[in-house]
Amino acid sequence: MSEAKRATFRRGNERIAELLADPDTAARVETIRAEMAQADRAHAMGLAAIRRAAQLTQTELAQRMGIKQAAVSGLEAREDLLLSTLANYLAAAGATDVTITARLGDRTVEVALPAQLVGGA
Repeated sequence: MSEAKRATFRRGNERIAELLADPDTAARVETIRAEMAQADRAHAMGLAAIRRAAQLTQTELAQRMGIKQAAVSGLEAREDLLLSTLANYLAAAGATDVTITARLGDRTVEVALPAQLVGGA
């Protein structure tokens, strides 16, 4: 009978360093990090673009939302928003008939946000 193989503890940083020593793995990780950074920039530019299209400053939008300017700045930089937070932002910017569009293969599906979510009656 063979002796059971004992598990040894290794620090996560050591394992990560070992994996990143492989040039292919390091390149894949860097590509993913760059894509994530680009997605973050696109998100931030997206919300700010909506505000600018409404010809509002962060301070003006903040007043409409009943929050501070720094909070609007934070929303525009945030990676993850609740749907209700996005709806409040859009309503304060004056958006109407808001839809979310998703591509599923060769199909496009639009879902309208309820008017009461986006500042309607």
